[in-house]
Amino acid sequence: MSVILAKEFQVDPTEMRSVYCETLMGLAEADKNIIVMDADLMAAMGTKPFATKFPEQTVNCGIQEANMIGVAAGLSAIGKIPFAHSFGPFATRRACDQVYMSAAYAKLNVKIVGSDPGITAALNGGTHMPFDDMGIMRGIPTVTVLEPTDVAMLRFVIRAISKEYGVHYMRLLRRTGVKIYEEGSVFEIGKMVRLTDGSDATIIASGYCVAQALKAAQMLKEKGISVRVLDSFTWKPLDEQAILEAAHQTGAIITAENHTVQHGLGSAVASVICKKSKAVPMEMIGVQDEFGEVGPIDYLADRYKLTAPYISQAVERAVSRK
Repeated sequence: MSVILAKEFQVDPTEMRSVYCETLMGLAEADKNIIVMDADLMAAMGTKPFATKFPEQTVNCGIQEANMIGVAAGLSAIGKIPFAHSFGPFATRRACDQVYMSAAYAKLNVKIVGSDPGITAALNGGTHMPFDDMGIMRGIPTVTVLEPTDVAMLRFVIRAISKEYGVHYMRLLRRTGVKIYEEGSVFEIGKMVRLTDGSDATIIASGYCVAQALKAAQMLKEKGISVRVLDSFTWKPLDEQAILEAAHQTGAIITAENHTVQHGLGSAVASVICKKSKAVPMEMIGVQDEFGEVGPIDYLADRYKLTAPYISQAVERAVSRK
């Protein structure tokens, strides 16, 4: 793993969906087995250029997500590499049995993409807001579960999973996000990325919350609290070594996720600590057993307490319990 951090953590003007399409087009040039599938969301996902250039490698299944996963499984069975996309709730909750039985249980090679994670569904509201998608996919045996943090990581992850056999679920922000990594960074699926070092506590964050965790670490530094920040872009397999080292070396763990804490990243990290480490104080930032609602992202981030000030407060609580 060779990671180059951005000089400034600022919003990247490049949309994640355009990188998704561009990267798959590059792969499709070299491999006719790459198939892009969608549930009537190609305009929303920005994959119409792929369909125009590779019509024989494109399948728009219409608004029938369960059928899309079944078709993807069938394509995999004849050697194709399908990337099947829908909004997060529909790619997971609605198609859960097909992912479980037709893809994972059958030991096939299907890539599932769920877009607009958590609060980034924004004005589409609670019906389209996946607070539980990663937990659902984590619960299915053998499925690899990922959340690329920015465009540089997304390019790497798409290429990596296209070559790695098995069922992968990738949670994907469609629009712009904060740039964390420089192009050319190399990651390892299943390994967290250490973004800052620290001795008093560790924040383990994912997706939207990575940039917020970095802001929280800077806020805490000004208060004399030294914080390690880890980017857990792979939820399964989880980097147990990084978790145990953080617990041992910093003595307090805080997780931050744009997802429910009921069966999300926090729960996964807590399970590792309970099983394999001495007890350390732990706090979980995330959605607290609630449904989504309509609103702008900034409003929703504050409404569900996912921002840097809330993460900072959680770190202080955990440190005070050491």
